[in-house]
Amino acid sequence: MTESPLAFPDVERLIVDVLKDRPELAGAVVDNRPPSGFDGTQKAVLVSRTGGAWVDDLHLDQPIVELESYGPDKTAAHTLSLSARTALFQLRGSAYGGAVVTDVVEEEAARWLPDYNRPAGNRYLTRARLFLRPV
Repeated sequence: MTESPLAFPDVERLIVDVLKDRPELAGAVVDNRPPSGFDGTQKAVLVSRTGGAWVDDLHLDQPIVELESYGPDKTAAHTLSLSARTALFQLRGSAYGGAVVTDVVEEEAARWLPDYNRPAGNRYLTRARLFLRPV
């Protein structure tokens, strides 16, 4: 029996594509890379896969992702991080790129994390694990 090869979706693009259209994130850049000239004071949510693994026995990809939320001040960055965090949980049940998001588990809630590469920036970091089942 020949099995078809697995096709893993781009989890960063999945999150970006869903979050960028959320009304509560309007006015913020949502992407997996900072915009040109970014200094950390603009409203932005930057998405990065930072780890995770395929679990063959469960037939699940379990990527770990981080959302870096920036704003013009600490309060704005925190508010944006809470909105992005809430939207992330609403990915449950979403189909994307040949996979379904079966669950989202927060590994670290929004926490203040100064960005030493962008000293004027205001940043909060959220880390979560997604569970993706290929269909």
